[in-house]
Amino acid sequence: MTKDSITSNVNKLLFLIEPKDHSKEQISTLLKANPQIKFVSLMGIDLGGNATDEKIPTVAFLEDLDNFLVNGVQTDGSSVVLPEIATLNNAQVDIIPDLNVNWFVDYNFSHMDADTNLPVGTLRIPSFLVHDKKRVDSRSILERSIEHFKSTLLELLKDHPYALENIGVSSFEDIEKIVFTAATELEFWVKTPDDRTSVEQLSTSQVLKEQYWKRTIGPVRTAMEQSLLFLDHYGLVAEMGHKEVGGVKAQLTGDGRFSHIMEQLEIDWKYSSAVQAADNELLSRDIIKDVFMYNNLDVTFMAKPVEGVAGSGEHTHVGVALKLKDGSRKNLFSPKDMTSDFMSPVGYGALMGILKNYEVINPFVTATNDALNRLKPGFEAPICIVSSLGYAPDVPSRNRTILIGLIRDMTNPLATRFELRSPNPTSNIYLVLASMYQSMLDGIKCALENDKTCDELLKELSKPAEAEGFYLEKGRAYRSEKDVFDDYTEEERNGLFGIPPKTVWENIQGFDSSIDKKEVLLSGGVFSEAILNSYKEAILSQWATELYNRIVPNNVNFVRKCQKVHNGEYATDLDLVNWEQINYLRYSLMKDRLNKKCLFTKLRDSIDKNDFDTASELQIEMRSKVDELKELYSLYKRNLF
Repeated sequence: MTKDSITSNVNKLLFLIEPKDHSKEQISTLLKANPQIKFVSLMGIDLGGNATDEKIPTVAFLEDLDNFLVNGVQTDGSSVVLPEIATLNNAQVDIIPDLNVNWFVDYNFSHMDADTNLPVGTLRIPSFLVHDKKRVDSRSILERSIEHFKSTLLELLKDHPYALENIGVSSFEDIEKIVFTAATELEFWVKTPDDRTSVEQLSTSQVLKEQYWKRTIGPVRTAMEQSLLFLDHYGLVAEMGHKEVGGVKAQLTGDGRFSHIMEQLEIDWKYSSAVQAADNELLSRDIIKDVFMYNNLDVTFMAKPVEGVAGSGEHTHVGVALKLKDGSRKNLFSPKDMTSDFMSPVGYGALMGILKNYEVINPFVTATNDALNRLKPGFEAPICIVSSLGYAPDVPSRNRTILIGLIRDMTNPLATRFELRSPNPTSNIYLVLASMYQSMLDGIKCALENDKTCDELLKELSKPAEAEGFYLEKGRAYRSEKDVFDDYTEEERNGLFGIPPKTVWENIQGFDSSIDKKEVLLSGGVFSEAILNSYKEAILSQWATELYNRIVPNNVNFVRKCQKVHNGEYATDLDLVNWEQINYLRYSLMKDRLNKKCLFTKLRDSIDKNDFDTASELQIEMRSKVDELKELYSLYKRNLF
């Protein structure tokens, strides 16, 4: 299979089946007309954000199509992340097709169909996971949040018509429906397999911005262009692809190939409805990974694949609009006069809801050790619960240091939206959006039920930390037009915007330490106690397992590599002092004694005892000491011949 053949037969391929074509007759017609589609897979999304994938022969699918469309297939609960829901004595989970979104055909360009000379395809059908007749999957939670938001907001708009007047709608009767839009920006790292580049080189290139928005070349350019073209075939409508800040210049070998590729890229596509946007996110990752692999390149969607260098984010955009009966649309966040107000009352309420309730959104946004490694001061990392509006309504903000920004186009009110900057490519975007919608609705309800004007809401959002608010908490500030990292000390940031969690354990405690905020998630039956407990169990199990079996062993290996390399003839007093400091850290980290355990052993013991408070504290201490050891060992070796 040549690289050119990836795109040579695309016009002969079926890429998606839209909702309008989900009748039994049309599905059968399309699949029979495309015999290269050999398999069907029902794609349910569990609480861990994992998509199920099974190979059902298309022939078998068509023979029992009526049953498949209604009842789907069954699976064992051990194959999906639903702890405490799909238990050993009640493990059956049904995977039921969703007939209201696009179905995608996933092609294997390494496997050609002998009869058609086309790549073998698998029709992937986004689906629901049903346990005990209840939908318990991530997609269902997002759908429930949308329906709850719609019904509640319509009642609020009916009872408080001033909110409609503010966006230029004269009557509640003019409304046809509420429309949700969402989109993500996907950042990722690409490299040639097995190649390594020093952190110093990557860091230097980043500071000098040698790669940012530069022209792509060689196989990276080819893979980027092919990815953008494939996204269009799947209806995602690619908007742009470009280099991000991370990476170094590739090397051209004597035979005309490129080696030592290490670059950070970003690909964006057009917004869609909320559930479709989340489905598109999963599809796009598969497309990008496959296409780059065909070009002999590795792709990682880790949030922080290289310590000390910019991580990969997945900025998430959300908007809400009214579709009116005359066919026009009105953005619910945009005021009637864009030059007089930043937002409408609905917009202010929505933004304040996210900010106030972020402690129960963050567990879905940042759920892994890798994700938390990205959220550190610097690299434009959004660690503080704070927003920016702009210095005046006619001067849109582009503050990149805040958690969530208000995006406005003065010439296009329909473009007004929020950009949450904290998600990363491993975030479960279904649950991120669902928790955002629940939080937005909480803020909107408070704003409208109190008949707050734009001026009153702007004052609330801009209040000093010590001021009492009618909705936002005393002791916290929620708006800043300053650079959060350069214009405040760490102590000032923590005092104004709250102390950010340092571990997964600290982050997941938001469900238990903020009971009133957890109630926001439970409102309308969108989430349930069982789902939150299941999610919490899944994330903590993953955190503890990775800590015990990967992070600690990796640190052990590093400590062992920190060997004494100086000799008496050339060693200086500085070398001796440096080595003593290094050796002290090595012993404290991993050397047990009869009457004293090292940090690594104490950390493992605390996990064995399920003492996660202690494990979390020791993880923070371990990270600090290992970072110190890395710095000391680098300085030590730098001074040796």
